[in-house]
Amino acid sequence: MPDHNIRTLNDLLDKAALRRPRQTALVTPQTRLSYHALRDLVLRTAAGLHAAGVGRGDCVAIVHRNGIPFVATYFALARLGAVAVPINFMVQKPDELAHMLNDCRAVAAVTQQEFLPGLRAAALRAPHLRSLWVSDWEEGDVPGPGARPFAELLKAGARRLPQAAVSEHDVAGILYTSGTTGAPKGVMLTHRNLVTNCAAAAAHMRLRRRDVALCILPMFHAFAWTANVLAPMHAGLKVVVAPSVTPARPWLKLMARHGVTFFTAIPPLFAVLAKEAVGVKRVLLRWWFFRRVRLAVSGAAPLNAEVRRRFESAFNVPICEGYGLTETSPIATINPPDRRRPGTVGVPISGVRVKVADAQGRALPQGADGEICIQGDCVMKGYHNHPEAARAAFTADGWLKTGDVGCLDTDGYLTIKDRLKDMIVVKGLKVFPAQVEAALSEHPAVAEAAVIGVPDAAGDEIIKAFVVLRQGAAADRAALLRHCRHRLDGYKRPRDVEIVAELPKNALNKVSKGFLRQRELARRQGGSA
Repeated sequence: MPDHNIRTLNDLLDKAALRRPRQTALVTPQTRLSYHALRDLVLRTAAGLHAAGVGRGDCVAIVHRNGIPFVATYFALARLGAVAVPINFMVQKPDELAHMLNDCRAVAAVTQQEFLPGLRAAALRAPHLRSLWVSDWEEGDVPGPGARPFAELLKAGARRLPQAAVSEHDVAGILYTSGTTGAPKGVMLTHRNLVTNCAAAAAHMRLRRRDVALCILPMFHAFAWTANVLAPMHAGLKVVVAPSVTPARPWLKLMARHGVTFFTAIPPLFAVLAKEAVGVKRVLLRWWFFRRVRLAVSGAAPLNAEVRRRFESAFNVPICEGYGLTETSPIATINPPDRRRPGTVGVPISGVRVKVADAQGRALPQGADGEICIQGDCVMKGYHNHPEAARAAFTADGWLKTGDVGCLDTDGYLTIKDRLKDMIVVKGLKVFPAQVEAALSEHPAVAEAAVIGVPDAAGDEIIKAFVVLRQGAAADRAALLRHCRHRLDGYKRPRDVEIVAELPKNALNKVSKGFLRQRELARRQGGSA
């Protein structure tokens, strides 16, 4: 049962360190930390950040792969009443990085050497950014102007940390997610949002004292942070941390060595595992690497029914599919492990209410399709610096409008049918067509562009662009793809570009993306190009 005395992330870590001080909290390929040692590291990091001028309400960006510095920084900022801003490290375009850093007025960033070029370029346009702390430099290294080794933060000592009054209603993190215009908006999540969500999720997933969790999904993603880090820590479990999902061999070895029992992934990863589990590989995967896994959870994108069937058949591990948004911290529903209903995303977790509504926000009867709306402790405080967008995200009576279409059955299980928004999900990451279309439109030969997501056999989506050229202009598919490589991060780039004479439009002269999707799906099903 959730502990109602745990109101902030500080309480969460303190209680875990008090109850299970010697229990291993985090394991990486290089390091193992107990809950007591993790708390000590967090306090020392907080003292160092405070000595460097970080205070209550300040924002600090975390541009970092999975690792102990990521976790220590996030919790250290919570100690100070400051705000963690985890940023997708795949975003390396200076303009987009600068937008996020300026929007939250970040005063510092914790990062790694590989991400320094993008951050340094963005820092030239982010006047509030004073410091870059680099975790994979050691004391004595000379990282250059404006950057210091993260290890230097630990010199201050925990005894010099002032006490900060932190409320459950304080913002703990700002997570940037693209809006329908393509401009990233900062989702403000409070301590209460995160603590109640991870506690309810841990209870709903029946996490046990002896479970071992694995974190391979990137911690900057809300799903990974809550499901793979906070929920297991709330339950006092060991969390095995891998820096990246690729290559797979290192984290598979960690799974086997530490006896992982709780596996969380996104649909494309389940698809790859199901595909690889044949012959001798199947024996090795099922009976060695996954030998102790008792529960798998899928999130961040819809799970293909055939992928689920093949994975469960190969590994004999049930997948519980869930649903949520960054704006819901993110978990809203999960299939209960003992009452799974494949094809649905489960029932609301404790403290969450879900309704399916019509265009006026009125609740629809069971079985009827409408927009999924959510209320509860998990729902965000709002969008940072975007009060109008925050107001528009809610119904008049306070329900968050998800933009997704679904229905509820008689037992309260939610089925996702479609999306009202144009969002494309690529390997669990959000991509909005408007941003890709804007990049394409910068090409001098492009008159119009429309971008859609097309499902692939792995349950993921690929990005396809349709382009109309200006009269008399010339450009081919290869040239347009090269153009995108210079303007978009890898996961946002179209996999295919089709040059067309015109785009289909409705009576209001808006591009009919639904028609484009249907036509593309029909082509693929028919085997044509």
